[in-house]
Amino acid sequence: MSEPSPSRPKPTDKPGAASARERDQRSLFERVVEFLSPGPDSTDELIETLAEAEHRELIEPESRVMLEGVIRMADMTAGDVMVAVKRMDMLDIDAPYEQILQQVINTGHSRFPVFEGTRDNIIGILLAKDLLKLQRAPELNLRTLLRAPEFVPESKGLNQMLREFRSNRSHLAIVIDEFGKTAGLLTIEDVLEEIVGEIEDEFDAEDAQSSIFTLADGSKRVAGDATIDDVNDAFGAQLPTEDFDTIGGLVAHELGRVPRRGESVDVGGLTLTVMLGRGGAVRWFKVTRAAASDAAES
Repeated sequence: MSEPSPSRPKPTDKPGAASARERDQRSLFERVVEFLSPGPDSTDELIETLAEAEHRELIEPESRVMLEGVIRMADMTAGDVMVAVKRMDMLDIDAPYEQILQQVINTGHSRFPVFEGTRDNIIGILLAKDLLKLQRAPELNLRTLLRAPEFVPESKGLNQMLREFRSNRSHLAIVIDEFGKTAGLLTIEDVLEEIVGEIEDEFDAEDAQSSIFTLADGSKRVAGDATIDDVNDAFGAQLPTEDFDTIGGLVAHELGRVPRRGESVDVGGLTLTVMLGRGGAVRWFKVTRAAASDAAES
């Protein structure tokens, strides 16, 4: 009796069994796609499907939020997320060192666009930490510390911006309009927040004792959720406390909307300038006493 050929398939093997096993080695993404099959016809339907998946406990709420962020970001551009030019904190290359240092301390950012002559003429990006080099070596020229700016059009997609931020290892880009003028700036944090939600930064370090801090110029940094009573105590003011508990709520009521970054409001003898706003609310105000004429009008 001849031995069976070693190449002959075993009786337990079925045609296509190996390929079936290979098809079973599906990635999580492929299984999610299979779950969505036959597939929604629009972005809104896709988001509704994700909500249903969360309801059925197929995905976690945090995962749904991130997936929604990725989906929505696909249709967004740099112009949708940028900080408008009027609200940009910029440094003048010809300003005295002490003035530049004071502005860096007051605003608290880590990177600044630097202009020469006019605000449209941005010549570089200055890292706040690089100012320390001037203190140790005053003979250095500030221009030598500038990083090359990256310019992008308003129409550039956020997906592409995120890829470029990662590949270039950059954190900030200057957004220009169709005429080549500065329209605003965009940071990698702005892009990531469209996916993961708010990212805490240097302004978000909370003090257990107070939400009011004194800045180098004598003004104060006040949290948007600071109580009006605390603000009155700190400034000797008499802001009304009957209808609102927080300073952010009072300011939004006075304006009829949430103020934007860089916008100033005079209330009860105080000038409140928005330093940071996130999630439709003001996180930090810079507060000073209003000029006598402005206070009288208020």
